[in-house]
Amino acid sequence: MQLAAFTKSFQDWSIDRVAREFNELGLDGLDLTVRKGGHIEPADVDQGLPQAIAAAHEHGLKILFLSTDITDATPLAEKVLAAAATHGIDRVKLGYYPYAPFGTLAKQMDDVRARLANVAALGRRYHVRPCVHIHSGNDIPSHGTMLYQLIRDMSPDEIGAYVDPLHMTLEGGGAGWKQGLDLLAPWIQLVAIKNFAWQKAERDKLGQQRWETRMVALADGVAPLPDFIATLKKIGYDGTYSLHSEYKGKHSFRDLSTDECLAQTRDDLAFFRKMF
Repeated sequence: MQLAAFTKSFQDWSIDRVAREFNELGLDGLDLTVRKGGHIEPADVDQGLPQAIAAAHEHGLKILFLSTDITDATPLAEKVLAAAATHGIDRVKLGYYPYAPFGTLAKQMDDVRARLANVAALGRRYHVRPCVHIHSGNDIPSHGTMLYQLIRDMSPDEIGAYVDPLHMTLEGGGAGWKQGLDLLAPWIQLVAIKNFAWQKAERDKLGQQRWETRMVALADGVAPLPDFIATLKKIGYDGTYSLHSEYKGKHSFRDLSTDECLAQTRDDLAFFRKMF
């Protein structure tokens, strides 16, 4: 097992500082944002990635994988995959495919399946495996069964599943998350670690109580993380986990500063390690 943290909440720090702070937490490496608005802009990957790798190595860490916004086999996507391959990074997280409008999901899934096949073909050229993140809400795929339907005809050697207890529990509360892991077992390459809680919102015009989700500390959320991890162990997963300390903004239980995000990551890490 290798353990990273997602750098999204730490992008106001240099990669050198992020690596130093992550090393002090006892992490193995970085889940590095290489996407628009990320730590490295995709167009700058040829210069930025070697510098990031050097900074990580300086503090005894690795870049374990890249979080990208790749959705299609474009020249810019090829540039990112080629740079990753040059530096021995063999997996990348892909971007997102929005779902809309209602009534066209079957056609949209066919379209996403074809686009993923093209990205997988590009990945094969560079021996870099694209990994599809499950993201609840109006994204494709929003749950594990949907991801299975998208990639079932592709080899696990050419495309990976990036599973996520928050999103998989949100869309498959009782046992849907477990069924998703069951179906996706051969493809699972990456695991996000985060949790959520429901919060009351205003009632609608008919008086129906509405609810919103908030990102919360790992130990405080709805997703059954110990059961999720135990299920991953049952299928033999011993790969990379990424702590997602997304505690900034209105989607969080509290809008934390970067220093506070680091402190919460330390607490989350202590809880996570109890499962191993």
